Amino acid sequence: MKQRYRSFRRTIWAFYRKRGRDLPWRRTKDPYKILVSEVMLQQTQVSRVIPKYRLFLKNFPSVMSFHRASLRRVLRVWQGLGYNRRALHLKRLAAVVVRDHKGKLPSDESALDRLPGIGKGTAGAILAFAFNTPSVFLETNIRRTFIHFFFKNRRKVLDKEVLPLIEKTLDRKNPREWYSALMDYGAHLRSGYGGQAIENPNRRSAHYAKQSPFRSSNRELRGRILRLLTRRTRSFEELRRELSISVVRLRKATRELSDEGFVRMRGHRIGILTK
Repeated sequence: MKQRYRSFRRTIWAFYRKRGRDLPWRRTKDPYKILVSEVMLQQTQVSRVIPKYRLFLKNFPSVMSFHRASLRRVLRVWQGLGYNRRALHLKRLAAVVVRDHKGKLPSDESALDRLPGIGKGTAGAILAFAFNTPSVFLETNIRRTFIHFFFKNRRKVLDKEVLPLIEKTLDRKNPREWYSALMDYGAHLRSGYGGQAIENPNRRSAHYAKQSPFRSSNRELRGRILRLLTRRTRSFEELRRELSISVVRLRKATRELSDEGFVRMRGHRIGILTK
């Protein structure tokens, strides 16, 4: 088995040397900037993230500048990425980092894992990319790579079967670059292997779930509401007319946004929370 692991590492490194991607977040070791990239990359393709990542850091170059910004401004800059909860979680995370960690992202896994919106996967990625710590974590491209190499004839592959392989093949001296190589190989598999279209190996994961359609979904409606409210506060009736939807549907969506901490409703007026 050790020989198989060595062969796997040689294949991944050889691919990376020839076809590794030059991505803006790989040019920094700043934990805050790496955090921003990791949160943006959750459920969003690299090509969409790159311009938003640059715009975001232009507007909020540090944890402190981000913490001081209004939620309205943050959501305005975030527009186009979707999954606005990520921006809200980042905002809450910045407040905790400023309050409890003197404005510096912690380098301890348990402390990272407790931050708003940061699970084990994102905590592990931050440890590897920001601090070069040999953490063990899993994300979609890494999962794709390991299923392709080690589970060729298997379906319903469990993450708990993949994680030990990640640990055994980990380059502990250079985890930052090794994980970049794994991700790039997984992205290569997603777009086609050797010029040949192949089935996405992640479809053979027990955790694979096809994303529900965005168009006409509640998620799309919530995004449209926030887009309008980042420009100015509106009345409930104004929103209903501009969105051309029923009172029942609008009431449900605005109540959800209020419960989650995006908006504040005062009488018939709805606006983004100031913080």
